[in-house]
Amino acid sequence: MRFSVHVYNFTIPGEPQALAPTLAETARRAEQAGADAVTLMDHYFQMETVGRSEDPMLEGYTALGYLAAVTERVKLGLLVTGVTYRHPGLLAKIATTLDVLSGGRAILGLGAAWYEREHLGLGVPYPSMKERFERLEETLQIVHQMWSDDDGAYEGKHYQLAETICHPAPIQQPHPPILLGGMGEKKTLRFVAEYGDACNLFPAGVDVIRHKLEVLDQHCADVGRDPADILRTLQSPGDAVKDPEKFLEDVAAYAELGIQSVSVSPHGPDPVAWVSEFAERTAPRLAEI
Repeated sequence: MRFSVHVYNFTIPGEPQALAPTLAETARRAEQAGADAVTLMDHYFQMETVGRSEDPMLEGYTALGYLAAVTERVKLGLLVTGVTYRHPGLLAKIATTLDVLSGGRAILGLGAAWYEREHLGLGVPYPSMKERFERLEETLQIVHQMWSDDDGAYEGKHYQLAETICHPAPIQQPHPPILLGGMGEKKTLRFVAEYGDACNLFPAGVDVIRHKLEVLDQHCADVGRDPADILRTLQSPGDAVKDPEKFLEDVAAYAELGIQSVSVSPHGPDPVAWVSEFAERTAPRLAEI
């Protein structure tokens, strides 16, 4: 079983001055522990399920650019980029820049966005769910076109691009991996099959995940895609440091369904210490699953 480290909490002692060195050391410790990737959130306000909207939150792609300079091997991405926050043509350029400057380590995580308060708070339009999913599919089409040899126009319902020039091209070829976050059966999992390279699921229980993966396999069959081409990832089923036995038991059950990678998240105000303890106590056993 592979793993990535997902940092979502920036409420640490001594912030804001301590944020940069703490984030850098967390990423370096994750890399040393064997993580495939380090991911951050694409939010401007902290999620209210985690803390207060007023709690510290870093802009995602700026932070990833910083991490590109202080790491060497791990892939870097947002889990997941909200489709409403950036025009898709600019998003493709941003992700390409990250890939080039990191030496080919960018991941483009995408989702339909959901946090209405931060949209309204910062003046970002927040269309209906139906429209957000329409925009998500158009964004996927635009990104694929910009990462191809086609520099021509794109005409969609919501986006119209006169030229899709994206030079330099990404280092990763044919393009950086595209990860779709969410478990919606009619749209999200279909988008994974048609446009994506990875899915990210919630730990909703073995029966639920088994069903979702069956739905994904059927979408792959419908579009003529080999299901083995898609990396199946899962958010952490619990705290991998506080209760490693339960975590490993749950991960093993998900692995039997075909989950290949789990995203673990530091808990508490000291992410460096959490990742260090995870590396010592849990990561070696996780690798054996």
